[in-house]
Amino acid sequence: MEKVSMKKLLCIALVMMSGAFTAAHAVNPVRIDTVRTHLVIPRPALEPLKSLITSPSDAIDTLDTANEHIKVVLHADNTWHYYKTPDYQQVTGVYDAHWDDNSTNPYGIEQKDLPNEWAIWLVDSLDQYHCPFQGSVYHRGKFGVRRGRRHQGVDIPLKTGEPVYATFTGKVRISKYWGAYGNIVVIRHENGIETFYAHLSKRLVEEHCSKLLVKKGDKVFQGQNIALVGNTGNSTGPHLHFETRYKGYAFDPQWLIDFKEGKLRHRLFVLKKKYFSIYSNYEQDFEDEIKNDEEDKKEDAEREAMRWYTIKSGDTLGRIAINHGTTVNALCRLNGIKPTTVLQIGRRIRVR
Repeated sequence: MEKVSMKKLLCIALVMMSGAFTAAHAVNPVRIDTVRTHLVIPRPALEPLKSLITSPSDAIDTLDTANEHIKVVLHADNTWHYYKTPDYQQVTGVYDAHWDDNSTNPYGIEQKDLPNEWAIWLVDSLDQYHCPFQGSVYHRGKFGVRRGRRHQGVDIPLKTGEPVYATFTGKVRISKYWGAYGNIVVIRHENGIETFYAHLSKRLVEEHCSKLLVKKGDKVFQGQNIALVGNTGNSTGPHLHFETRYKGYAFDPQWLIDFKEGKLRHRLFVLKKKYFSIYSNYEQDFEDEIKNDEEDKKEDAEREAMRWYTIKSGDTLGRIAINHGTTVNALCRLNGIKPTTVLQIGRRIRVR
């Protein structure tokens, strides 16, 4: 009994140390002060991740935290983890507003009114990640412009009937057959990100071995089988069309997931507003494209400047021709002059 008491004391100490952040565990992303480049994140150091599904025989006690909707579960093997009470989602606010099953963007926020950056916790000791598909496959269709149209997700080649999994825990906002998407499931997660799963052959959940249709408002957990791969809607073959959105705006899912490995790239993800550009994808950053475009314009201006020369005192057509690797006849032809033309200081002549 004394050993158990020491375990409990240790866990209580851990909870007291983390008490300050637990009330701030809410899903609202943390804003980054881009002027001072100082990031304050009300989160704990990440503990070894443990399942939130706890069997009664495994748990020996529960402790309260500063957030009444989050408990600490103590285990007989001297480990602990956080547990959300069933009413947790009712107080987070992420599911309370902008809930419309007929819009890809129910927020109605102008992109110019959004901040430049957010810090978003993707996983911690409360929330986990699961790859949306099984096995090791690489995406085929990339985020960006395709055949002159916006392609706002990635296409993952899979076989019809293969399982599709919820990437994070959340609630179903859309589950229906919807135009070009075909059968689609949209899940809003507690961190505010929404994931889209489209071209499905069937929308479902598995619960105690019985299959039920996923309904709007259903709670789903990371790794839960929510659908089957298909070829419905505007699709040319069996695959999973997968999108990630925030505040209604799509960004390349590759910023979050390494599809070649099926692994999450970050625990804490800094989402930048520039990622919402259809020209910004993980493999080619839009900022680099802008920089390259500016450099190209500069080089074009330099090349254009090299085509002209301003006559200086003492210049002759022969000397100008030699310095620019051309001939007097070529200079005369380009400028409509004769070899005997008197050169005027300050006049610009074309040399190429």
